[in-house]
Amino acid sequence: MTTVIFRTVTRLTVPIILLVSIALFLQGHNHPGGGFIAGVLSSSAFALIYIAYGLDFLEEDVLGRESGSTVEHLSHGVVTDYRRTFAIGLAVAAGSGVVAIGLGYAFLTQDYVIVHDLPLYHEVELASAVAFDLGVYAVVVGALLTILSVVGSE
Repeated sequence: MTTVIFRTVTRLTVPIILLVSIALFLQGHNHPGGGFIAGVLSSSAFALIYIAYGLDFLEEDVLGRESGSTVEHLSHGVVTDYRRTFAIGLAVAAGSGVVAIGLGYAFLTQDYVIVHDLPLYHEVELASAVAFDLGVYAVVVGALLTILSVVGSE
């Protein structure tokens, strides 16, 4: 049983962890960070939620789906979603390399475009590495959350 203090701290820290995760994801192609570390941080935020509230909290209260106690944990709806996230992430990461081949470059060749005259940012660099980072992020989140939820049920 978790304490009220732990649940309150979890409610306050999870949004901060997810915000830092997004920031690290977005700066990954220029600075240290990227899909891997952002995925690890996002998974740690979900680990806090699991410890504080349990897996059924996410299924029932957040996603609004019924979670019967007779359902085997490996076929739990959230775990199935994590596996799907892993598979989609792997397809996106590999697909970002195949696109480069289709354009006549080597596998996973990266390029960027600078977009000028934007209202708030003035200039934004759009890099093709973001697609690969997004795939890595989804693979890491899907794999780690599957592991956490399956091992946590034991």
